[in-house]
Amino acid sequence: MMWAGNAVVGRLLVGLMPPVQMNAVRWSLVAVLLAPMAWRVWRRPGEVWARWPYLAVIGALGVGTYNSLQYLALQTSTPLNVTLIGASIPVWMMVVGAVCFGQPVSRRQWGGAALSTVGVLLVIAQGQWRTLLQVQLVPGDLLMLLASLAWAFYSWLLAKPPQSMRGDRRPAWDWAEFLWLQILFGLVWAVLCSGLEWAAPMGTQATPVPSAIGAINAWPPLLRLAVGLVFVALGPSIVAYRCWGLGVQAVGPTLAAFFINLTPIFAAVWAAILLGQLPRWYHPCALLLIVAGIALSSSKRGTQTQ
Repeated sequence: MMWAGNAVVGRLLVGLMPPVQMNAVRWSLVAVLLAPMAWRVWRRPGEVWARWPYLAVIGALGVGTYNSLQYLALQTSTPLNVTLIGASIPVWMMVVGAVCFGQPVSRRQWGGAALSTVGVLLVIAQGQWRTLLQVQLVPGDLLMLLASLAWAFYSWLLAKPPQSMRGDRRPAWDWAEFLWLQILFGLVWAVLCSGLEWAAPMGTQATPVPSAIGAINAWPPLLRLAVGLVFVALGPSIVAYRCWGLGVQAVGPTLAAFFINLTPIFAAVWAAILLGQLPRWYHPCALLLIVAGIALSSSKRGTQTQ
């Protein structure tokens, strides 16, 4: 629900702050909020600097690239489209695992990937297949596809870290310390990209998106922006990350991965309430295809070779 809210609130803040800058400000706030719980990691700076290349890469992918691309996607795409395309992340994980990490893929998994891909294409085409034939793609949808690919690489690097982050050689960092280090290294990339965005803005300033709730539209822009930033810093960044970690510990990553596909459902609720954007007929169809594909590729018969 928090990750769905991130997409909807990000859309609601369009025009109030450049998207890449918003990503940098968001994670700067998270870094400040986590500092009281994580600053002790610098009591052992040697452990950090010995692993800085790995931390820099996952920070750039998870904090810098993925979130920047998501906010950029929301400039031209809807929260429903963004979250539905993001629901294909498990399939991209499978493809990246096979191509880059030598993870075998069964026929059942390839079938699941095909189903989910059709679902993603249905969203991009907005239910009109002629759109694909005419190559009339919404830029935000393509950016979200790139974001999903970045998140797949990020996830695999978490699952298969270098030897210095495995077993007894891994430092005793808790979830807050490990996330904080990712944020600190990722902020280097996020701030650099924000500076490039400021120096060379892409196109004209996006038009703010009106809210379905009139009271929100009446808020001063700075108040609207501040409340939105506080929400994305607390909810999608800290609360959701911690709940996700606890959920994976409780039920395992395979079962937990299915809950990613609830994100578009929550996004539809958030968007209807805050933006007045009701789902189109192709949104539930695409969601069913994506869920069916991931269920097929994640079934026991499909994972026996892993």
